[in-house]
Amino acid sequence: CDTAYLDKLGGFGDRRKYRIRIYNLSDQVIRLECKIKRDSYICKLSAPLTREELDGIWAGRCGFLLERPEPVCRQFYYEYVSRVLRPRVYVDYEREPYVLEAGDVRVTFDRDVRAAYPGRPMFDGDLFFTHTLEPGKLVMEVKYTEFLPSLVQQILPPRAAERSAVSKYTLCCDKVNHLTAKNFQTV
Repeated sequence: CDTAYLDKLGGFGDRRKYRIRIYNLSDQVIRLECKIKRDSYICKLSAPLTREELDGIWAGRCGFLLERPEPVCRQFYYEYVSRVLRPRVYVDYEREPYVLEAGDVRVTFDRDVRAAYPGRPMFDGDLFFTHTLEPGKLVMEVKYTEFLPSLVQQILPPRAAERSAVSKYTLCCDKVNHLTAKNFQTV
């Protein structure tokens, strides 16, 4: 029902989103994640998956998740079955990360944010990704656990003091929605 997307657009303070995270379109590292947001606090639960387990989830055979020790696996299983969770969009981007130990600060620059409709397996070399940002634009994220050091505050642009929630997920959903609607109009 597009709950994660609609909750994000609606600005709900409490929400959750499940995702499968991979790197460089490779099956070497696969993680099942649940990103939980409660007001301004974010928590991520995570569990590793094998390629075979991921293929099982894609095929609708995910009962094995009930046997896994990580709580996120059982939570995902129950929501997968009760809420009929299915893949919504593929999100891909190039990330340039920087870490500052003081304050546990992570600054990332995400470029070339791309979306693909999840009609094919994610490791299919024929996936069609489309760009979601204007050329030259990127998403900068500043995350910190303890405090934001004054050094980092000073180098951020003036408007960065305003909290804004740019979501690569919603950008990609919007792009896929637009392309899907456009294709239906031409049929």
